[in-house]
Amino acid sequence: MAYMLLIVEPVGQRAQRTEAEGRALYAAMQRFGEQLAARNQLRAVESLASQEGAARVRAPLGAAVQVVDGPFAEAKEMIGGFFLLQNVNRAQAIALAAECPAAQWATVEVRALAPCFDGSAA
Repeated sequence: MAYMLLIVEPVGQRAQRTEAEGRALYAAMQRFGEQLAARNQLRAVESLASQEGAARVRAPLGAAVQVVDGPFAEAKEMIGGFFLLQNVNRAQAIALAAECPAAQWATVEVRALAPCFDGSAA
């Protein structure tokens, strides 16, 4: 199965680090990704920019498109990046989330990849 590890970090946390601290944490995350790739457990990995340049878009039927530019005042957390895993089960994905360096300063959310509608709802 495929699982995604979402790195959910506090907004503003990155700005509190020195450049050296940020580079060291990023290097640890890169090493973790390299280990996953070596075990054929990594499909994709990316770090995401902070919310300052982000936008939230809604396009309700029959209404104008709504765009809200970041940063988002109500947000306390942001998705900082992800690891897209392959060839793992739920227990393995959870174990890998615990090994992820980001688990030391952020929450690592484990999500299975699945269709948003599987036809089983009554």
